[in-house]
Amino acid sequence: MWKRQAAFVAAFVLLLRLPFLDQAILGDDLYYLYGAQHALMDPLHPLGANYAFSGVMVSMQGHPHPPFNVWFLAALLAIFKDVREPVFHLAYVSFSLIAALSALRIAREFTTRPLLATLLFCCAPAFVVNGNSLESDLPLAAFWLLTVALHISQRWLPCALSMIAAALCGYQSIVLVPILWLRGTGPLWLLAVIPATLGAWQGWERLTSGTLPAQVLTGYFDAYGLQRLENKIKNAIGLTGHMAWLVTPLLTARKEWPFAVAPAALAAWFDPNPLCWMSVGAGAMTLANARHHKWLGQWTLLFFAAALALFFAGAARYLLPLTLPIAIIAAERAKPWHVLATAVPGVALAVVNYQHWDAYRQISIPERRVWANGELGFRFYLEAQGAVPLLRSQRPQPGDWVISSQLTAIAHKPGALIRSFDITPALPIRILGLGSKSGFSTVDFGLRPFDFQSTPIDTVTIGTIVEQRPTKMFVTMSDPDAPHHLLAGVHELEGATRWAEPAAVLQLLPPPKAAPVEVSLYLPPAAPGRVVTLKLDGTQILTQTLPGPGLHRLLSPAVSPRGPSCRLEISIDREIEQKKDLRRLAMVLVSAGFR
Repeated sequence: MWKRQAAFVAAFVLLLRLPFLDQAILGDDLYYLYGAQHALMDPLHPLGANYAFSGVMVSMQGHPHPPFNVWFLAALLAIFKDVREPVFHLAYVSFSLIAALSALRIAREFTTRPLLATLLFCCAPAFVVNGNSLESDLPLAAFWLLTVALHISQRWLPCALSMIAAALCGYQSIVLVPILWLRGTGPLWLLAVIPATLGAWQGWERLTSGTLPAQVLTGYFDAYGLQRLENKIKNAIGLTGHMAWLVTPLLTARKEWPFAVAPAALAAWFDPNPLCWMSVGAGAMTLANARHHKWLGQWTLLFFAAALALFFAGAARYLLPLTLPIAIIAAERAKPWHVLATAVPGVALAVVNYQHWDAYRQISIPERRVWANGELGFRFYLEAQGAVPLLRSQRPQPGDWVISSQLTAIAHKPGALIRSFDITPALPIRILGLGSKSGFSTVDFGLRPFDFQSTPIDTVTIGTIVEQRPTKMFVTMSDPDAPHHLLAGVHELEGATRWAEPAAVLQLLPPPKAAPVEVSLYLPPAAPGRVVTLKLDGTQILTQTLPGPGLHRLLSPAVSPRGPSCRLEISIDREIEQKKDLRRLAMVLVSAGFR
C-alpha cells in the first residue's frame, strides 16, 4: 500500500510542477541569487553579499533566513555556470517530493485517509505557488516534515540531520523543538540540535566576520518598523485569513463559529470586503477546531502563535509548516472532490504568477547605460543584460535609460517617456499588483488572501533622461522644481526639507554678476559632522566649522561662475552612525543657491 500511495503522490507532485519548470525568476529569488554568487567566492560566509534593496545598499547578513538555500543555489551555479530556469526549478522539485512523501508518512500515522490528506496538503495554494520559486520556504517545509516523519519512525540520527537542514533553512525551525517535545518520545539530546545549529551559525559569523546576523536583522526590523503594532495586527489578520485556504473553506468546521465573530469584525474594520473578513472568520474557526485534535492541534496552534510573534508580512507561505496537520484534520470529513476545490485557487494563482514574471523576461534593453528601477524578478532580467540597479542617492545623466516597474519603483529624476506597457494576466485573480488588495505575498498590499481584479498587475515604463538646464539660482528643498536641480546625495522631500548624504550635489543657474553662495542646513542632535565644505564647479569656496546641532546659515564670498550652469557640492566631514535608516544620512538641507 505504501509503495502505491507514494508513487501516486510523487506523480501528483510532478503533475503540479512540470508545467511550471520554465517559471521566470520571481519574488525574492533575486536576493538569494546574489547570495549564491557571493557564496561561490566565499562559501564559508555565504550571506556576506551586499546588494541594492529599495534604492539603498543592504547587507545579506540581515537576511531573515540562514544560508541553506544560498548554498543550494551556489551549487547549482557552480554546476551549470548560469541561471537556467528549467534546470533550477527541476532541482527544486526534489523539495516538493520530500515534503509530499514525508506528509504521506505522517498522515498514515494520524488518519485512515492518508492519501486524501496528502493530496489536500499538496493542493494548498502556498504549496502550489511557492513551490515554483527558488526561495527557502519550501525547502524549510520539506525538512520540517521530513524531521517529523523520521521522529515518528524513531530514526534518531537521520532525524537530527534533517533538523540541522531545517535550522539552516529558517529561524522559525526553532518552533519544532516544543512541538516534538510534546510528542513525549525520543531522546532529549535531539531537542538541542536546532538551537545548537542556529547558535553555531551565529557564533561562526560573529567570530569570523565580526558581525552577528541576528543583530543586523534586528536593525532592519527597526529601520523598516516591521514590528510596529499596526504591522503586527495586519500580520495576524493576514495569517488568519490564509488559514481558511490551506484547504478549501468548504471544509471549515462551522460549529466553531463563535470564535470567528471578533476576528472577522476586526478584519472588516480594516477591509470590509467579504473576501477579507469571511476568510478571517473561517480561518479563526479552523484554528479553534484544531484544539480538539491533540498533538496535531498542538502543532497547529504552537506554530500559528509563533508566526504571530515572529513574522510581519502575513504571507501565505509562512504557514507551510502547519498546512499538513490542517489537511489531516480536514481529511476525516473530506470527499475526493474537495481536493479539486482546494487546487483550483492555487493553480489559478500559479498561472497568473507565471504570466506576471514572464513578462519581465521579455524586456530587452539597448546598448547604452540603463538603470533598473524596481525590485524582485523584474530587476534580475535587466541586470542580466547589463542594467544597473538605481539607488536613491544616484541621479541618472542625460542619455541614460531608466526602466521602471511601477509596482516596486523608487522616486527618481524624471525623464522623457519612450514607451510603457501594462502586464495583465489572462485570469482575473491576483497574488499582488497595482490596486490589488491581496496579501498572499505581503500584507503591505492588502489583507485579502488573494484578490479578484482584471486591471494590470504592473506598468513598466521606459524613459530616457534628457538634459535639463537649471532654471533657478536659489532653490528651497520644498520647491516643486527642486528635483531638477538635485544631482546626487539628496533624498526625498520630508516636510519642507531633505536629508542629505555626506556629499550633496546640486546644479544651479549662475547669477548675472558675482554673488555669494548661501546654504541653510540643519544638524540634528545625532549628527556628529561639524566641518562643512562648499565647492563650486570643483573649486573650494568655503570651509566652516559649525558649533553644534541646530539650524545653520553658511555664506561664501562672492563668486562668478561661467557657463550656462554650475555644480554646487555641499559636504560634511562625518555621517550619522545609526541602524534605524538604511540611507546614508549626515545633514538636513533647507535651501541652497546664490544670494
